[in-house]
Amino acid sequence: MDNYEDKDLMLEESLDKIMELLVDKQYFRARDELLKYNEADIAELLEEIIDDSGIQMAVILFRLLPKNISVEVFSYLPSNDQVDIINEITDKEITYIIQELDFDDKIDVLEELPANIVDKILEKAPKNERKQINTFLNYPENSAGSLMTPEYISLMKDWTVREALEHIKKEGIDAETIYTCYVKDTGRKLIGIVSLSTLVVTDDAVKIKDIMVTDYVYEDVDDDQEEVSEDFKKYGYLALPVVDSEHRLVGIITFDDILDVMEDEATEDIERMNGVIDFDDSDRGYLDTPVWQHALNRLPWLIILMVAYIFTGRIVTNFETSLSKVIELVAFMPMLMGTGGNTGSQAATLIIRGLATDEVDTDDALRVLWKEMRVGVIIGVILSVLNYLRIYFIDGIHNPGIALTVCTSMVFIVIFAKIIGSMIPLIVKKIHLDPALIANPAISSVSDAVALSIYFAMAQIFLPI
Repeated sequence: MDNYEDKDLMLEESLDKIMELLVDKQYFRARDELLKYNEADIAELLEEIIDDSGIQMAVILFRLLPKNISVEVFSYLPSNDQVDIINEITDKEITYIIQELDFDDKIDVLEELPANIVDKILEKAPKNERKQINTFLNYPENSAGSLMTPEYISLMKDWTVREALEHIKKEGIDAETIYTCYVKDTGRKLIGIVSLSTLVVTDDAVKIKDIMVTDYVYEDVDDDQEEVSEDFKKYGYLALPVVDSEHRLVGIITFDDILDVMEDEATEDIERMNGVIDFDDSDRGYLDTPVWQHALNRLPWLIILMVAYIFTGRIVTNFETSLSKVIELVAFMPMLMGTGGNTGSQAATLIIRGLATDEVDTDDALRVLWKEMRVGVIIGVILSVLNYLRIYFIDGIHNPGIALTVCTSMVFIVIFAKIIGSMIPLIVKKIHLDPALIANPAISSVSDAVALSIYFAMAQIFLPI
């Protein structure tokens, strides 16, 4: 059993023990069991307790945690659980938690809270912090400005390395990261960056302006969070500076902040690829989302596909007479349509992934087309040979016309499905739409119609119908 399995087993055993202690109202022993773990694991256990026993039991344990630990645990909880806890505790407790949270976590929590609670918190916040919080809350949702934190280390270009290190020792305890420092001029404009490792190995008397890097990557406050996550993946930095329209440094975004964005974007792409359009802007999980909301999210593409399949039905109707003459053809229709849809979806998934990671661009359309056509030929021929063996030896159909119809159709259906699956995402991207939203539903309907058209065309060539 590996370490992860050991840890999961320990957490599961502790959860059972905690639940028993809560039933017996032995709250302090339950708290002591929680304190065996780090803050992230405690938050995970509290989530389970909320799901199993309700928010009241979780709040009892939360209140019994040491204050410094409770704040860290709170920062690891999902936003919906944070709001539930906020609604159960006193204003004094709320104020303490908000004041002790890191600034970026504080903004995330305040964005989820009701306006009346936010007003109470802001009333008790220091004037400078209140102004700063209001500024951050006004940045557009999902922008770089809404993700950043102002807790960074800034240096002046005329400082010496000694002065810079003394400043880091003094201010570093409250900074989000000390490994990258940001150099500003007197107008707060960002002019360079310098790493802590560079400072440590450089002579004390050297000026910051002589060792800072002036060719750096930065984000604008209005940049979309998806663009920010792409920069993190591309450059591999632990933090990126954020500047305003006048290139003044207003904050930084750290890698731990962007991890949540990457997870959200991946989840959104998966949902869209499977025809789920999220009309609910909340961060509620699957079990917390109402049934009617699930239905609403899934319904639009299903309606569109239902209408699209009307055309597929008409294709079948047009060849109804031909099918009645060679009834065996009907048995192979689901297999051919399913194979077309599956091979098209495979190609689409790879291309969408390539677009997301910048491995593929719309300018690569011809290269992608040529590659997928060759892949389609190989797969189509192999599947056709296997189908011929199945038709002859398993199904016992010794009619060469039927075998040729099915096998030839398979080759062409796979090739065309690969073309459709690879080209639709690139076309959708070219017209500045999200490929994940349109690709799979469109491929599903188009490939079925193409598959049937090819099948019946081959039947007319190889069979007397």
